[in-house]
Amino acid sequence: MALTLAASLTACQVSFRSDGSQPSESVPAPTAAGPNVPGGLDSAGDDYVPGDGNGGYDVQHYKLDLDIRPGQSPELSATADITAKATQRLSRFNLDLTGLNVAEVKVNGGAARHERQGSELVVSPPQALAKDADFTVTVRYSGTPRPVSKPPLGIYGWVRTSDGVFVACQPSGAHTWFPSNDHPSDKATFEFRVTVPQGLTAIANGEPDGALPSGSPSPGPSTGQTGGAGVVPVAHRAAAPVTWRVKEPMAPYLATVTVGRFDVRTGKSPGGIPVITAVDPAVVNTDVAEFHAKNAEITDAFVKMFGPYPFSSTGGLVDNADVGFALETQTRPVYGSFGADEGIVAHELAHMWFGDSVSVTRWKDIWLNEGFATYAEWIWSERVTGKSPQQQFDELYRQADNPSLWKVATGDPGRDEMFSSDAVYNRGAMTLHALRKKVGDDTFFKILKTWTDRYRHANATTPQFIEVAEQVSGQQLDSFFQAWLYQRSRPAL
Repeated sequence: MALTLAASLTACQVSFRSDGSQPSESVPAPTAAGPNVPGGLDSAGDDYVPGDGNGGYDVQHYKLDLDIRPGQSPELSATADITAKATQRLSRFNLDLTGLNVAEVKVNGGAARHERQGSELVVSPPQALAKDADFTVTVRYSGTPRPVSKPPLGIYGWVRTSDGVFVACQPSGAHTWFPSNDHPSDKATFEFRVTVPQGLTAIANGEPDGALPSGSPSPGPSTGQTGGAGVVPVAHRAAAPVTWRVKEPMAPYLATVTVGRFDVRTGKSPGGIPVITAVDPAVVNTDVAEFHAKNAEITDAFVKMFGPYPFSSTGGLVDNADVGFALETQTRPVYGSFGADEGIVAHELAHMWFGDSVSVTRWKDIWLNEGFATYAEWIWSERVTGKSPQQQFDELYRQADNPSLWKVATGDPGRDEMFSSDAVYNRGAMTLHALRKKVGDDTFFKILKTWTDRYRHANATTPQFIEVAEQVSGQQLDSFFQAWLYQRSRPAL
């Protein structure tokens, strides 16, 4: 994710040891589904996102049939078919789901009892599920998803635009529009069958089964406002549904189905990677042809730096959404109405390797996403501006009295600082540049390629990255990473 608006949080932070040492890898024990009930856990146990995720099963695939009618009531009518494997005996289990009406739940085709407990959908199958059993859950539901509002991101999740919806869900907005195990530790493949009103287009992750329109007529001047203001009328009649498929595992927060009027470009990069790009014609600061070409150019360049591209397509989408961030939705990052600055595009495309393919196991390691993407942005920006990563590093290092850089532990910043532009993004990038200086260019880029290869389509942690760095470099790096990731003062050079 790239933040376009500077912001800070004032709420309390997670405390650290007085000597500044790294907290242990333990996480709070998830709470059980109920007393004396052999059910799954109702949380992934990640205190950065309390209550998110669930235990007792591993999702393999989401098949979402979505009828989206922007501005109508309900705005969403849907059926979710979820394929999973039980990791323990289950007489009940939880799905994350907020604010939508559930009409029916089935498990393995049989009617299942269900109840709502806050943001949890608690499901009791007709027969208990044995450990290691494969099972399917079908949830029929409807309603109007509500966006989440939280600093420093502002509004995120299911965001209304003047002609549709913009969907960007980091860290935990997925369960506002589909039932899920909403934590990055449970990745799955996805299929979206999307129906929208005539005149609108739905753009999702992966690739569509059929052709998309190459362009859509401009709706004219847009208010640029969210929440339904200035909605452009469209025909109520639904167009034929389009199915998008995600062939590689994806964390739920990276799913998007963004709906509106778009100019669409498709093709392949010079390196042979399929590219799908879409721009709302009301966003006059982004030329779709230039954006399409830039997505291809940057993706191919990063293949040389970071290793083989991990997905079946690349690209991006710019919508007329009044949001202050871009998000690395898998295969196709989404950008708000501020447009697609080249540095931000590089940041989001770097996430395809760092964050989307290699995903965090716990949110406290978010620097593995954002520090890496920020450093890739620094590398790319040198080509455009001539400003080197060393100059970026030096400017920040001179800020000796900047508490947001040096008083927050990059490797475990606390829930309220997980999107800190200084501690997580900038100091994370500084950590990588300091590592590069310590081990040399050849070894540094070998570390990155080893990392993206070893944990391709999987989840990983900071200790695992340190292990890779030590194995590849042949150096003992514990004290180096202790200083740069956990020390609450400026590391010595």
